[in-house]
Amino acid sequence: MTAYEPPGVPGTGTGPVQDADPAGYDAVVLAGGASRRLGGTDKPGVRVGGRALLDRVLTACGGARSTVVVAAPRPTARPVTWAREDPPGGGPLAALDAGLRHTTAEHVVVLSADLPFLQQPTVGRLLGALRSSGRDGVLLTDPGGRDQPLVAAYRAPRLREELALLAGRHGALTGLPLRRLTAELDLTRISDPVASFDCDTWDDIATARARIREHGHVLDEWISAVKDELGIDLDVDTRGLLDLARDAAHGVARPAAPLTTFLVGYAAAQAGGGPEAVAEAARKAVALAARWAQESTSEAEPSGDGPQSSGIDPQSSGIDPQSSGTGPQPSGTGPQSSGDGPQPSPGDLAPDATPDTRPDAG
Repeated sequence: MTAYEPPGVPGTGTGPVQDADPAGYDAVVLAGGASRRLGGTDKPGVRVGGRALLDRVLTACGGARSTVVVAAPRPTARPVTWAREDPPGGGPLAALDAGLRHTTAEHVVVLSADLPFLQQPTVGRLLGALRSSGRDGVLLTDPGGRDQPLVAAYRAPRLREELALLAGRHGALTGLPLRRLTAELDLTRISDPVASFDCDTWDDIATARARIREHGHVLDEWISAVKDELGIDLDVDTRGLLDLARDAAHGVARPAAPLTTFLVGYAAAQAGGGPEAVAEAARKAVALAARWAQESTSEAEPSGDGPQSSGIDPQSSGIDPQSSGTGPQPSGTGPQSSGDGPQPSPGDLAPDATPDTRPDAG
């Protein structure tokens, strides 16, 4: 697809989000295909925001009890089970059947490997709707209202039943389109123009790369990429840490910001990790920064009672009050906020990508 709409409530995961299936769910990610519209490029390995498309999808279904990727094995950020249809390249139904053979959960999330904006809250919405609807499956629709059967949650027994019937009717599943399966299922639908956006062309890739570098998305995207790269699965109060960095930079010195946040992370790890440990370490550091700034301010303000009897005569001690460093720092010591975020380098875009012609280009 090439259609794209600006993110709204569904794609951001806000609104009535359901928790993941309490009984557990499995995920099947279809990562094969010839990628003809990308000139045969290995599409699951194409990077958007520094992460392979496949890794981005694996993050979205990170709550799965078991994740099966139907494709030739490759390095991934998260552990998965690999499966392969027989023969390879046999199409989506054959691939889905191969993946399902490695799952045991009642509910299964079925995803393609080219969904750059899919996130865990959307997977939770699909599973929640499936549990409450009593239907065979729940799938997303794109901005044009078209079904996206590879962004969906299904009842695994019904998938196996219909796949077996189709295989018996046609002799094999090889080459059969997905609509042969979905036509036999009782489905309900959720409209989500952002999470359903998939990358079929280089223009789609360019659009995805441009969006995540926009001011409103770049920080969250960067944090997610870093956590994947470091193997960290931890949700923390990002705004609180940013406030801490600001206070340290303004009240102490600019280099104090990154050093303080590093030390907070180290202290949280020493305390066993987890969001609570990060929050407690950050709280202590914020309080210290406030005390530090308060002392600097009070020392710089005249008391109104005349010289203090400290026993030190500034004129005879050799201390230059103007260079003591105890007064307020220049206003330019606070964090800079250009709002531009990281910019794509020329080598990060395919030669024929055209980000300036994307539908949401300003």
